[in-house]
Amino acid sequence: MEAFSDMKAPVFVFDSQALRNELLNVDAEDKPQTTADRKTHQYYVNGGQLLWIDRAGVDSRADSLLSWLHGVSDMGFSPDAFYVNGIEQDLKRMRTLDFTEQNPINRVAARLEYRLTKACLRYAYGQRYGFINPRQVFNNLDIEKVDTVRHITRYQGLFDIDIETPSAQYDSLVRSKIATGDIVEYLHEIQPSDAFYAQLKRMLPKAQTEEERQRIICNMERSRWRQRNPMVTEGKRIVVNIPAFQLYGYGQDTVLTMRVACGAVRTKTPLLTSAMEWMEVNPQWVIPMSIIEKDVARRAGDSAYFARNRYQIYDKATNQPMEISQVSQAMLLSGNYRVAQQSGADNSLGRIVFRFKNRFSVYLHYTSSPGVFKRDVRAVSHGCVRVARPFELAHFVLDNPDEWLLDRIRISMDMQPMTERGHNYLMTHRDQEEHKLIGYVPVKPRVPLFIIYYTLWPDEHGELRTWPDVYGYDKVIINRLQTYMQP
Repeated sequence: MEAFSDMKAPVFVFDSQALRNELLNVDAEDKPQTTADRKTHQYYVNGGQLLWIDRAGVDSRADSLLSWLHGVSDMGFSPDAFYVNGIEQDLKRMRTLDFTEQNPINRVAARLEYRLTKACLRYAYGQRYGFINPRQVFNNLDIEKVDTVRHITRYQGLFDIDIETPSAQYDSLVRSKIATGDIVEYLHEIQPSDAFYAQLKRMLPKAQTEEERQRIICNMERSRWRQRNPMVTEGKRIVVNIPAFQLYGYGQDTVLTMRVACGAVRTKTPLLTSAMEWMEVNPQWVIPMSIIEKDVARRAGDSAYFARNRYQIYDKATNQPMEISQVSQAMLLSGNYRVAQQSGADNSLGRIVFRFKNRFSVYLHYTSSPGVFKRDVRAVSHGCVRVARPFELAHFVLDNPDEWLLDRIRISMDMQPMTERGHNYLMTHRDQEEHKLIGYVPVKPRVPLFIIYYTLWPDEHGELRTWPDVYGYDKVIINRLQTYMQP
């Protein structure tokens, strides 16, 4: 880009063309780091109209913006990242006519115009939508597969919470608010308004260590990511907080809580929102292709291995079972065959699975290895969430279930019945090894489900607690926020 630093304008003479030239100088020296920065650059390099400066100087809109920018330190950010001191100095120069050879009027005006817009856009984007885009960050974090032939890298999906994101024209909206004088009201409108964010903000100045301070800043940032369908406050909802390894079921008058096990660091449980739709009692486990690729395919033809794990191979086209000895490794990797573990007490899903729509093929389920729930750190699965007390969860999600329905679930899960009818059934069928009275159980109405990641989050008693950063997401967020935490 051509610079215009050679062109000398008189120190005290306001000249629109000279100001434009100085704007291009400021723009050329800038190094855009964020979407807001790039939008500022594009606007002025394309000849955008002045928003803050005219021949009368600078009005009170700049002072109103500064009042908001002074508050960024309360969010853990550096005022220098929003040019607060520089804007104040140039405002003073403009209003006291304190211009010099080093700081002539047009250079000061251009610098002030550019910085006010950039700072305003940075602040508006961040407070309205979050200072980082979690969908972009976390879905490009862990490599799942590299195709060296086609030079394609596939990343593991880790984030599918339906959050609001800025449109391509959001910068135009903010600029229109500046131009019409509505920017003060707009900046007030976009402030995060939930009580949890306010609580974290009050905690920040009381942080005693840098680690504590950074944890608060990370969870404040998470609270800026506004869900299109936020957590309901009435009726039932299920919240799984991964760092806590806990599930919370919130009902009208009850809170169900239980330990859970989540994905290991290499196979993280994705963050998502959905709704529980149905349960399967004594399910088959259809093994995901990722596990077939890593663990199962290399055992192709090993009938003892498949028998020991109670795995069966099916032709997807015909749904017919295959002879284990007839299926090669290449056939398993082709995607034309399904491998399923038969239902039963030793099934990896346990006796029950809770289904909900999502693009990751994850679900909530019990396990054939309940000892995992005794551990403090329970990051062990391939991505699904294992629940410690599945029958209590089943009871919770059902809407006023009758006792016989609950007993059919109990008996099918190899639990003792609670009704006389259930006891009578077991007496008359005591010769059966397994009792599968029920399989598919719909959940109506659907129960909203939120799988989240907060390292500061209330426990079942509503007390805010600190949870470990098991996936290292706080470090990722802090690293991405450095633009705003340093000058």
